[in-house]
Amino acid sequence: MSAPYPLVRNLYAFSTRFGVSRRPSRPGSSPSSASSFLISSCIVLFYLSATAAPSIQTGDTFYADRANLESARRAAQAYAEELARDPKSYEAAWKLARACYWLGGHAPEAERRKFLEDGIEAGKKAAAVEPNRPEGHFWIGANMGALAESYGVRQGVKYRKPIREELETVLKIDPSFMLGSADRALGRWYAEVPRLFGGSKKLAEQHLKESLKYNPDATISHYFLAELYLDDGRKADARAELQKVIDAPLSKEWAPEDQDFKEKAKKLLATIK
Repeated sequence: MSAPYPLVRNLYAFSTRFGVSRRPSRPGSSPSSASSFLISSCIVLFYLSATAAPSIQTGDTFYADRANLESARRAAQAYAEELARDPKSYEAAWKLARACYWLGGHAPEAERRKFLEDGIEAGKKAAAVEPNRPEGHFWIGANMGALAESYGVRQGVKYRKPIREELETVLKIDPSFMLGSADRALGRWYAEVPRLFGGSKKLAEQHLKESLKYNPDATISHYFLAELYLDDGRKADARAELQKVIDAPLSKEWAPEDQDFKEKAKKLLATIK
């Protein structure tokens, strides 16, 4: 973020050094008023582009360090600032939804619900700008899912249908999106929703296994399968899935998530007798 500012200062120094001014000190020593205005306009345009563009880039840098909670907050702030500057910025909107999802699972308990609600709204803004792209729809569903799992039956009832709709939309647009993340999330949906309201252990397993076709080492898919097998009394299968979580290599892009699920897997495995 620091790089653009010296460039702007250098441009300003260049213009004053050679006498760019509305009042030339002597005839012929400076450009005409029209030329001066054109140069000034170019400088302003350069300044705006140089100072505005890094917001998303800065957010990306902070998000890469999201295991540090303060970095995650600064990422969300950078995306929010860019979205405020440009309400039609699809990238800022979906990345804000993604950052809010992380914060909704890692910030202090009192702050989590607000982050998830903000994530839903940011995802909706993204989906409104680009309805035929998957990111907005996915992060709407992810934030809704986290709310439904964390805040009781009322949230589950409220978001049950919209979660499935958003994830099915992602599957229609691009089933390979984020290495099968929509299938993984749908597998979780079918596992958690009561059978009376559309839940199905069979469909949960199908979707989770489908997601593994895109990434056989996906720690989250293996962990969700382990929980599914435990619920079904399949302890040996659950142990095998948890061991896969523990043994899986860390993803370069999703290392913080992998670390989270490896710790969960170790703890859950220790409880299985």
